[in-house]
Amino acid sequence: MTLHVVPLGGPVHPAVRLKEGVIAIPALASHVRPALVLAERETREVLAAAARQDVGVGGRFSAGPAGVQLWDGPFDGPNGTHGSAEHLGSVDWSYDTPAKHYSTIYRVMVTQAGVDAGETTLSVLAVVLQLAGLSADGTRITMAAPPARDPFRRLASTGS
Repeated sequence: MTLHVVPLGGPVHPAVRLKEGVIAIPALASHVRPALVLAERETREVLAAAARQDVGVGGRFSAGPAGVQLWDGPFDGPNGTHGSAEHLGSVDWSYDTPAKHYSTIYRVMVTQAGVDAGETTLSVLAVVLQLAGLSADGTRITMAAPPARDPFRRLASTGS
């Protein structure tokens, strides 16, 4: 990949200050196709394992409700900031898709620091899933087919 500095033309908003020669490097992202579906229990296991290996306690992971970030080492900056730790990539999911009690991994991202460290979207996904003993290979299916949404559920609950 080759990056070139491109000057922005035209007026710049006063609140925006551009630094000469600085380049924004976008992260490389992969939309998982077909989407990888995890049972709610598996998602909780990934989050719990990531919390046990959190960057704040000497680990490489930072977990939040919508996914897990992979770092190259623990946070060593003042007041718990990342310091010299580099963000390598992330795995993002959404809950209750395709049905209640399931999560769908919809995006895996690797940063430029991750690329420089030899990571790929597949390796980031594999490391995060391995936290709960799960595999990222093509045979990783939670169920034969996700349960169908009930199109009448809303009508039944309102009495309409």
